[in-house]
Amino acid sequence: MDRPRTQQSATPLSLPQSRWSRTDTAKLSEPELLQYRSNLLGSDLAVTNFGGGNTSAKISQTDPLTGDAVTVLWVKGSGGDLGSMKLDGFATLYLDRLLGLEAKYRGHDREDEMVGFLPYCTFALNPRAASIDTPLHAYLPYAHIDHMHPDAVIALAAAADGENTTRKIFDGEVGWIGWQRPGFDLALKLRAAVRAQPNLRGLVLAGHGLISWGETAEACYENTLDLIRRAATFLNKRLSDAPAFGGPVVEPLPLADRRSVAAELLPQLRLQAGRKIGHFDDATEVLEFVGSQDAARLAGIGTSCPDHFLRTKIWPLAIDFARLRDDNDYLAESFAAYRRKYTAYYESCKFADSPKLRDANPVVILAPGIGMFTLAKDKATARISAEFYRNAINVMRGAEAIGGYVGLPDKEAFGIEYWQLEDAKLQRMPKPKSLDGSIALVTGGAGSIGRATARRLLEEGACVVLADLDAKRLSDVEKELVEAFTRDRVRIAATDVTKEEDIQAAFDLAAREYGGVDIMVANAGIASAAPIEETTREIWHRNYSVLAEGYFLAARSAFTLMKKSGGSIVFVGSKNALAATPNASAYASAKAAALHLARCLALEGAPHGIRVNTVNPDAVLKGSHIWDGAWRDERAKAYGVEPGAELEELYRTRSLLKREVLPEDVAEAILFFASDKSAKSTGNIINVDAGNAQAFTR
Repeated sequence: MDRPRTQQSATPLSLPQSRWSRTDTAKLSEPELLQYRSNLLGSDLAVTNFGGGNTSAKISQTDPLTGDAVTVLWVKGSGGDLGSMKLDGFATLYLDRLLGLEAKYRGHDREDEMVGFLPYCTFALNPRAASIDTPLHAYLPYAHIDHMHPDAVIALAAAADGENTTRKIFDGEVGWIGWQRPGFDLALKLRAAVRAQPNLRGLVLAGHGLISWGETAEACYENTLDLIRRAATFLNKRLSDAPAFGGPVVEPLPLADRRSVAAELLPQLRLQAGRKIGHFDDATEVLEFVGSQDAARLAGIGTSCPDHFLRTKIWPLAIDFARLRDDNDYLAESFAAYRRKYTAYYESCKFADSPKLRDANPVVILAPGIGMFTLAKDKATARISAEFYRNAINVMRGAEAIGGYVGLPDKEAFGIEYWQLEDAKLQRMPKPKSLDGSIALVTGGAGSIGRATARRLLEEGACVVLADLDAKRLSDVEKELVEAFTRDRVRIAATDVTKEEDIQAAFDLAAREYGGVDIMVANAGIASAAPIEETTREIWHRNYSVLAEGYFLAARSAFTLMKKSGGSIVFVGSKNALAATPNASAYASAKAAALHLARCLALEGAPHGIRVNTVNPDAVLKGSHIWDGAWRDERAKAYGVEPGAELEELYRTRSLLKREVLPEDVAEAILFFASDKSAKSTGNIINVDAGNAQAFTR
């Protein structure tokens, strides 16, 4: 089951509603019920955030070795996401072996070593790694357990008067556990708490979240939602008494102005933080917070829930956009000051065996009146980091209503952020791909070469904006690529490359959605053929407006974004840019103009690290919309052959290698020029034509 995540409104805090269907669950097995419950909980941001929380069920199964019935703990595996996980996302462990680990426990200062014993408890050779929270589920004596991170409950957990307020809200049905890092010792404390108070329905973990339970999957789910609703209802009454965060001091700019500023500002932020992907968020709760009287004070306290600052770092960076326009050094100085502060935090908190200092740049940047920017290694992580900081905003709002927001002490926060066990997760991350962190814009993106190019760039890790005049084909390609590479990494822009405003809008989209353009592929094309005396001014101007002026407009916008950070521009030319062809003077000479433009731009771009190269294909018939039209008939007529298989055979056999040229062949050459493999190449040409002596460049 893959349900869309439901978003929260700014105020009040959202009240999660039950979506349990007894019809849908009537025939589900116990593991399937656990997955169903997990997906429901994880797809509601009022319940938990992306990747946050965990669920479990204790299920009777047959031991594959002995044939005996044994109790197996099914628990969300390390690094999974409840909202989208499948059955293979759960770790499975013998419950009796987990409980037996207590005999191996050597005290709180040695509890990290207990994680090393978890693999020995694995049931049925399940390769899914168990998470650090596994003992919390094993040692609580309930069949079904949820550990969630709802904003409404974390607000209690991060409030100065959180413990007393918890008692008041739940009338003794929910207990309180003081802050402690997740692990084996916390599991034993939870067990002790429910033994002392067997009537409890859940526990609030200070600075962390909620743990709740039930004897059936449905009962557990409904109990979890009820506790969250009760907390949110109580806080919403308090929130209605006063303006959020002390009231506004900076009013939001109009929507169009915010989006324009975002397109201008995000590339500058990305430049300061290195090769990362950006995300812009101007949700109502974000604007309410960043423009408020209390924003600076609260942001300076730092986030409280471990899940939050693992994604967002302990503090955000706040900037003043108006000052940025008046002071050229302001942004660089702001980032440098943040890096110094973060490095000092690391140095003051580190242990002898702490992992090395990670990237000291901010993840979250707050801009009053505009919104929030996040920067990360990929778009999904940047977007999710923004979601987490929105969770933090909601937590701060709620906690301020009940005695004031408190963060974790720096040492405790550092202990989570630089935990050896968390660092081990990072070390297991896949090796980066060649274009990770890169942003590409491809004109003519709905054509065969554009589509193949986008797919190849996406395969290597890039985010891609596809620009094309044909809205229907563009939408079809978008659907195909989103399915293969996720929506985070694909954007489209309906674009007429002969119109300056369309080109600029496409580049603004790339800047606002991702943070700029590192790779620009000029590929939009048309084709026409006619003897010179039959070539009208309209035909001539149409070829030049698309194939020469369209390339110029796209390159000019690319230069504006690339001038400070460098980049790669690739023109998709044609064999006809080098080799004369009969009855196609408008087309061939326009391609030649584009080729020479690329050479000129290679000279102009080199001092700025902008490389400009050209790929010249020939006779790419497969999937081509150009070859589906009059161009095929015109070229067949020019060569005196039939326009079908006979023309295709002509092009194949006239090449030196006697091979058909495919869109994927062209895309591979474009990838070479787009990537660092060609870092020392500019002003160059690659012919992808299976060999044509007339088009040799020397």
